[in-house]
Amino acid sequence: MPVLPFPALACPLDGEPLHVEAMSWRCAAGHSFDIASQGHVHLLPVQHKRSRDPGDSKEMVAARRRFLEAGHYLPIAEAVARAVLAGLAPDARFSCLDAGCGEGYYLRQLVARLADGQSLEMLGLDISKWAVLAAAKSEKRGSWVVGSNAKLPVLPTSIDRLLCMFGFPVFAEFARVLKPGGRLLMVDAGSDHLRELRAIIYPELRPERAGESAVPEGFALLGSESIHYALHLDAAPQIADLLAMTPHFYRATPLGRQRALALDRLALSIDVRLLSLERLADG
Repeated sequence: MPVLPFPALACPLDGEPLHVEAMSWRCAAGHSFDIASQGHVHLLPVQHKRSRDPGDSKEMVAARRRFLEAGHYLPIAEAVARAVLAGLAPDARFSCLDAGCGEGYYLRQLVARLADGQSLEMLGLDISKWAVLAAAKSEKRGSWVVGSNAKLPVLPTSIDRLLCMFGFPVFAEFARVLKPGGRLLMVDAGSDHLRELRAIIYPELRPERAGESAVPEGFALLGSESIHYALHLDAAPQIADLLAMTPHFYRATPLGRQRALALDRLALSIDVRLLSLERLADG
């Protein structure tokens, strides 16, 4: 069950192939990107950043890791792993990019479900340096990159499977890096997702924003799966971690956050949609 580094990274400045030389990645033009001691690499040039420290904070990453490692979203991870492995031979060697990997939970769950004869060229990418640092510390295998979905540092047609988990899809970039016949697996919140928490923190309960409904250009819809289950949190720290790892922490009013953080138990609805899309051959 080997997990391998991803071999087709591209220079974020000129798009040319990157190659390892000593402790850095370099392209033919001489652009160089140092490999950190934990094994990850920053491929997000400062001119491509929208803020000094983009993405999730160190605190948000830690909260998400505690929450996910407790198994609260394990049914989602299992469904995603099944979708990734669908259609692959028991001895397949394939590549998978998690575009917005966070601290690497969903890729680690995928690794745990590989068949004995399968080989995975694994790439986790996130715009948050704190997320990528946490992922690289947790899983030494594969490749971990600080980068942006807006300009993936990946060579064209080099990816077999691409994950976008509650993230920010850039379909033109996803289509560029996926091989023809490659698959995009997307998870978005359904209308009832975390409804009980939202009812506590917002003055007026509104449905979750619906995910992208139209099939994006260059893709065909293979299937859609709804994942519903009840989740019971029975400790205040678990509720605090859930709130901290979601955008609701910043969207809620101070009073709403205070009401949620005062709870020591909470019953929640989990409602997400998993879409499987296939990259069409050009033309």
